[in-house]
Amino acid sequence: MAARSTRTIAVVTGTRAEFGLLRPVMRAIEAHPALRLRVVAAGAHFLPPVRTIREVEHEFAVAAKVRMQRTRETDRAADAAATGRGIEGFARAFARLKPDWVVVLGDRIEAFAAASAASIGGVAVAHIHGGDRAEGIADEAMRHAITKLSHLHCAATKQSAERIRRMGERAEHVHVTGSPAIDGLAAIAPMDDRRARELGDPRVVVLLHPSGLRPADERRIAAMAAGVAAAHPTLWLAPNHDPGREVIEAARSGFGPRRVSAWEALGHLPREEFVGMLKRLAARRGLLLGNSSAGLIECAALGVRVVNIGPRQDGRERGPNVIDIGLGQVGSLGSAVGRALGASRPRPSAVFGDGRAGERIAALLADPRLDPRSAALLRKRNVY
Repeated sequence: MAARSTRTIAVVTGTRAEFGLLRPVMRAIEAHPALRLRVVAAGAHFLPPVRTIREVEHEFAVAAKVRMQRTRETDRAADAAATGRGIEGFARAFARLKPDWVVVLGDRIEAFAAASAASIGGVAVAHIHGGDRAEGIADEAMRHAITKLSHLHCAATKQSAERIRRMGERAEHVHVTGSPAIDGLAAIAPMDDRRARELGDPRVVVLLHPSGLRPADERRIAAMAAGVAAAHPTLWLAPNHDPGREVIEAARSGFGPRRVSAWEALGHLPREEFVGMLKRLAARRGLLLGNSSAGLIECAALGVRVVNIGPRQDGRERGPNVIDIGLGQVGSLGSAVGRALGASRPRPSAVFGDGRAGERIAALLADPRLDPRSAALLRKRNVY
């Protein structure tokens, strides 16, 4: 069947962090004359206290909503049940929207559920950030499972693209687009003095997520991070909604103006403010402490010092801005933070692209040589 003149693209967003990365892709799809954007919001966007669905709806018309997780259900069994609800919800949404492509990013359960519903339902899947290595909770397994469910692969780096090809995916369907996390960074201004003072004018920003470790190890990492942060003006942002977040929240709950005026605890910073804060840290010899992918991707491009704790990002490429502290080295976290704060500003790295990923991905979704309705593309086959 010939490709449609205008293709309908369903972009799935399930978390605050991944929405920030997907925005330039969504904008590029909106701007492309051969594409029609349909936003599907899901998962953690609906969870309190922040309910980041409001940010999505502020910028885009939401064509479908898929609720998955339930409040206060945070263990891995709950995630498995939420994934099942997600597959069912996405199946209904895709049947109604009839997209030509479903676009997912990363490795979370929202992306896995959407890719499963689409692939099983005969809809072409485009996967952004496939081929990366990062342990997380079940991230490594889910990311590569999404690769095998997908038909078009938009890799952030050459190494990731090579891993995808070695997994048996056809070379003509694997493209190095760069990471959309880099898109638009140059247009965001550093956070100004007034807003920074409202947040305690931090020199350290903590962004620590669960790593899928034993609770005792998660508690030890969180306690060490809290102890080190106590020595500096610190902003501690809320972790994501992976199993184990309650351990980190318990450590984070001591932060705030009730305890030490120079400490602040905040649930969420919108993307522009977060990037603006990172730029301020880069210019003022501050650092990001934790285990977020932002430390390895956005911070590499901006030249922000990072102390990365534990195994969550093991295997992911990194620039010279990162000091890694393994699980067995957590006791030396304080000295690592001291070295990072005293170091000169690292040179920005282009390991994750040049800031044009969104337009490259939109062009691929519109490419007439990639017909999302054709059996040649939809029928998966290992090439080895």
